[in-house]
Amino acid sequence: MEDFKFQFSYRVGVADINYGGHVANSAVLNFFQDARIAYLAGLGSYSEIDLGGCGIIMPEAHVFFRQEMFLGDELKIGVKSRDLKRSSWVMEYRIERNAKLTAEGKTPLICFNYQTRKPCRMPAEFRSALTGFERLSD
Repeated sequence: MEDFKFQFSYRVGVADINYGGHVANSAVLNFFQDARIAYLAGLGSYSEIDLGGCGIIMPEAHVFFRQEMFLGDELKIGVKSRDLKRSSWVMEYRIERNAKLTAEGKTPLICFNYQTRKPCRMPAEFRSALTGFERLSD
């Protein structure tokens, strides 16, 4: 988890469990979202609907399950950003239980103006916060 500067703690709750007695596939996307929201807030009070002039949309999501997760598990979720472009970037996620990988994934994110309903350029202030935190070249 050392290459993830941002880490988020999560305890698996009953709503995350499916009929198989383990974490549901859909719950992992919720884990990613909770961690993403905390990551954005940590960059400077940003949110999924306000990056300083626009929000984001997620055109696809990739989840790779490595081990089952169960009710009460204490998880650590790492989040990092990469592949910055003019109006998009990719977030990667890593979920561990007791320092062992349970799931990982990535979500491409596109800056989106909810008034015009169109993609837009990434706000300069947000881009600066992102590149500064991740030490990415711009």
